[in-house]
Amino acid sequence: MRPADPADVEAIAELRAMVMRPDLERLGRFDEHRVRQRLRDSFSPQHTSVILADGAFAGCVTLRPAEDGQWLEHFYLAPGIQGRGLGSAVLRSLLDRTDADGVLVRLNVLQGSAARRLYERHGFTVEVQDPIDIYMVRLPGAGVLGT
Repeated sequence: MRPADPADVEAIAELRAMVMRPDLERLGRFDEHRVRQRLRDSFSPQHTSVILADGAFAGCVTLRPAEDGQWLEHFYLAPGIQGRGLGSAVLRSLLDRTDADGVLVRLNVLQGSAARRLYERHGFTVEVQDPIDIYMVRLPGAGVLGT
């Protein structure tokens, strides 16, 4: 991983559109412009890391300070990279840091997204949900299931 740079915003916006499209279409929420603009509007390079695989751009993740902990946002991996353990390794690394700091982590995931299982394996539990989003929380030291 490397720190994000403001110039990374368009590559990340394109990745977001590609990765989220199937879930957003399933939920009747895909908008070609909006999916990219929401990333541009909330992009915070100072809290974002670019994920590299074999030296090439493979994804990103944001861990943003919040009033009562951290928000995990914009965690996207290129489709060809998914399913190989890279997402788990990145998440484990981030959660090791938040555990060391003793802070909770929140995130939201779309209803029906396969990413929910990844987060549950890493100790996240459902806090609240609506027809579109599932809001999850992880207390410090929640651990990883199966380890």
